[in-house]
Amino acid sequence: MLSGFGNEHQSEAVAGALPRDRNSPQRAPLGLYAEQLSGSAFTEPRARTRRSWLYRVRPSAVHPAFARVDNRELRCAPFEETVPDPNRFRWDPLPAPAAGTDFVDGLWTLGGNGDARQRSGMAIHLYRADTSMPDRVFGNSDGELLIVPERGVLELRTEFGRLTVAPGHVALVPRGVRFAVDIAEGTSARGYVCENYGAPFELPELGPIGANGLADARDFLAPTADFDDTDRPVEVVNKFGGNLWAATLDHSPLDVVAWHGNHVPYVYDLRRFNVIGSISYDHPDPSVFTVLTSPSDTPGLANADFVVFAPRWLVGEDTFRPPYFHRNVMSEYMGLIEGAYDAKAAGFLPGGGSLHNMMSAHGPDRETFDRASGADLVPQKVDDGLAFMFETRWPVTLAGQARSAGHLQQDYDTVWDGLRRNFRS
Repeated sequence: MLSGFGNEHQSEAVAGALPRDRNSPQRAPLGLYAEQLSGSAFTEPRARTRRSWLYRVRPSAVHPAFARVDNRELRCAPFEETVPDPNRFRWDPLPAPAAGTDFVDGLWTLGGNGDARQRSGMAIHLYRADTSMPDRVFGNSDGELLIVPERGVLELRTEFGRLTVAPGHVALVPRGVRFAVDIAEGTSARGYVCENYGAPFELPELGPIGANGLADARDFLAPTADFDDTDRPVEVVNKFGGNLWAATLDHSPLDVVAWHGNHVPYVYDLRRFNVIGSISYDHPDPSVFTVLTSPSDTPGLANADFVVFAPRWLVGEDTFRPPYFHRNVMSEYMGLIEGAYDAKAAGFLPGGGSLHNMMSAHGPDRETFDRASGADLVPQKVDDGLAFMFETRWPVTLAGQARSAGHLQQDYDTVWDGLRRNFRS
């Protein structure tokens, strides 16, 4: 594995496959084809340039015409099946997949915002699968994919090499990078996906925090080159303009023998996140839990943020320690990877999720409020759950299937019913 987020990495599976003195020599080594994969426009500032050079058995241009295939339960922005809704929503985990469901067929869209064709906004998907993709490969022209497993281990075979992604880790697959997902026989997998149509995810600025804290760049791991040089029919599924298209090749497109660049997939262990919190009083704003951010044209206002509530100590004095009651200009989708979330005593399950759109009031339920209001404020280790949040600047409009889903909790509002009047004049 190669360490470092945004680094100029290089790797070769066969010695001598990587050119040393130029990107596109007259004849690439070992009879390979040189191909550039650009994740940014050629003229973007150097600091935002994303590109990799791939040295492959066949160029990607060798393919027949793509044809539309069934989108199944995958949806894309603009979301127009429903209207933006100020109500609060919570879902139980997705039902188990039908036998023979792979990662692509198991994608289920909850909602999103923006417009994939304008490269703005994001979408929230969930997945469930029980079958590998030995002869199928997926690529997304509309955006990058942040994959958050909740159950089951995913083996990602990418153009750049292999990544193992288990619950408690996340994988970031850049726009346009092709990959297949393998699942151990006899097991199933389930989790969440943030599809980011906008600017690529990057590490957030640290500001007054200083040089250290939050996610450390060295903890992001990129794969080493590992190629599939087999001649057999392989279906390539491409998400383009909101729809799925497919073409069948007579070879595997995961045939990159060597590569170098910074437009690469990563895996990251969420438990390595260095939590910054209060050591005096008050609960910090959730922005201090930001792992990755997709910036917008307004500084500090994210197209999308990925936030993790990792293990941490609570030591605030005279402080209500769970997340406070809150209305936010940002929209928040929260998922649970394991355990319990410290602001909800019941009803929020691993594999489930809640949506609080912009300015929708939310906060702890009655049981959590009562317990925290009367707790003995000794130092407390929060290590019984792992939750995360996809946060975005625009309202999340639900896909029709999410609004009418059987696993949508119809009584979610009642978790706040017990918050009685305590005012005394």
